[in-house]
Amino acid sequence: MPAQDVCDLPGIVARWHRDPANLVQILREVQESCGTIPSDTLDQLAKLLDVPRVRIESTASFYAFFHAESHGAYEILFSDNIIDRMAGKEALKQYFCERLWLEPRKLSEDGLVYVDDTADIGLADQAPAMLVNGYAIPSLDKARLDLVAELIRARKPLAEWPPMLFEVPDNLCKPGPLTGEAFVPGAALKAALARGAEATLAEIDASNLRGRGGAGFKTATKWASCRKAEGEAHYVVCNADEGEPGTFKDRVLLASHADLVFEGMTVCARVIGARLGLLYLRGEYRNLLEKLKSVLARRREAGLLGQNILGEQGFDFDIEIHLGAGAYICGEESALIESLEGKPGKPRNRPPFPDRCGYRNQPTVVNNVETFACAAKIAERGGAWFAALGTPQSAGSKLISISGDCKRPGAYEYPFGVTVRQILIDCGAEDAHAVQVSGPSGTCISFREFDRRIAFEDLATAGAFMVFSRERDMFEVARNFTHFFAHESCGFCTPCRVGTSLLRNIMDKLAAGKGSAYDMNEMKHIMHVLRGTAHCGLGHTAANPVVQTMEKFPDAYEKRLKRLDFEPAFDLDGALQTARLITGRDDEWAHLADD
Repeated sequence: MPAQDVCDLPGIVARWHRDPANLVQILREVQESCGTIPSDTLDQLAKLLDVPRVRIESTASFYAFFHAESHGAYEILFSDNIIDRMAGKEALKQYFCERLWLEPRKLSEDGLVYVDDTADIGLADQAPAMLVNGYAIPSLDKARLDLVAELIRARKPLAEWPPMLFEVPDNLCKPGPLTGEAFVPGAALKAALARGAEATLAEIDASNLRGRGGAGFKTATKWASCRKAEGEAHYVVCNADEGEPGTFKDRVLLASHADLVFEGMTVCARVIGARLGLLYLRGEYRNLLEKLKSVLARRREAGLLGQNILGEQGFDFDIEIHLGAGAYICGEESALIESLEGKPGKPRNRPPFPDRCGYRNQPTVVNNVETFACAAKIAERGGAWFAALGTPQSAGSKLISISGDCKRPGAYEYPFGVTVRQILIDCGAEDAHAVQVSGPSGTCISFREFDRRIAFEDLATAGAFMVFSRERDMFEVARNFTHFFAHESCGFCTPCRVGTSLLRNIMDKLAAGKGSAYDMNEMKHIMHVLRGTAHCGLGHTAANPVVQTMEKFPDAYEKRLKRLDFEPAFDLDGALQTARLITGRDDEWAHLADD
């Protein structure tokens, strides 16, 4: 909604139980109500929550969606992943700015509009896309931007904008066991209650379910460890912070299969003895919040949440939704827990792992959206049914978010073991030259590898599948990814903070035509440093796209090299050009020697 002048700070704090652990949610409401988080608000929050101001300030300054300066009544953020760029995002942003006489990253003179980029908003299948005051608008073109510009000129509140602007279709192109079969709310819970907690855990174990977030840790092992761990309370956390560019399959599950996800969380609660679950929803999925809340309310009315669930005495469990605030690193489970506790989302030192010491330092199961959906299906239909799908090492099905150079971008569900070639045929990628599997932190494969299979034993994936045709410049793809990692590094550890920036700078140097073989070797060296010393997975994988595209598409790099040995990034002689123009000198002594 457009920014308001009045912010009911005591009311917001009271709604979140005056609990500093809910600080991110409190700051989100302040931002939505006031349009900004001014300095004096931090002082008031510190008093209301009885915590030092520095704690409030460190959290408020960490997240990309919080800002102390006004962004006007309408904050426009264009999604800037490589797929958006391929779909013409830059030209459309320029067109939009010209329509409203705007300059990016500057508040308009009338204080009405602010335009900038954001890394990715989970709409790669409907690119280019943007956020308006946190609400997503997909499939941008000039006509849509004209309409948005007119609404802004008329100062229409967002609630009065045409709903069709905010419609986000699932684009489910190939349904499977999770997305294509009917599910009756409560069916999995009834089966789990009839079976008992121990036997339900045994079914999860027999299913060989592995986490769908990318790491592939066995789910039953995590649940069993948490179940055994001692603590004052146990918690269930659903990681719905799918910030990997190109991924949007969790968006589809939450939009149309939320019952399946919430039921999986409730089954988990029954197994580990939890009374509270938390869904951490990425801030870019703000559109889904009210719908998800209504599903929770319906489940409470149906006796599927709350006290004595389905009449089982002592089976008490409920779910809260917490919104993220624009930090990719919060997809890492310990960073996500820090964010849930109202802190900057920086990864923790491990061990201990969350199953022993997680949310509020208590035993916590953290799984992603798709994993909980699978758990519900297993509880309903049994572990043997699930294990029969896929491959011996990768049971079940996998949801894949397909975008880029293909005729039918969208969500596809396959049994594990499907080949890349089959997926490309299904989505109409007739001229595919490369595929980025699992987003920038994943694996880039060339056309020579299209017979590889989607499975933990071959190509593991968190769900992104970005297709690039022969017309695409793979150097620019990798360059976009290096900018992404440099921007999203949380800055906690020096190797990641510095290494990601160095990678970005070298790629920019190559793009400017000033690169050399020395620079390419430097990037390989940085990769080894990052993999060996970075604190978390972001740093470990940040060099993957560069090194893999260097190996598989060397021509994309070599054609940019100015020299084969060394070339400085800074052109000293070129920097003197302004001085030469001012003085009117262009003789030999006004230039630096080449060597």
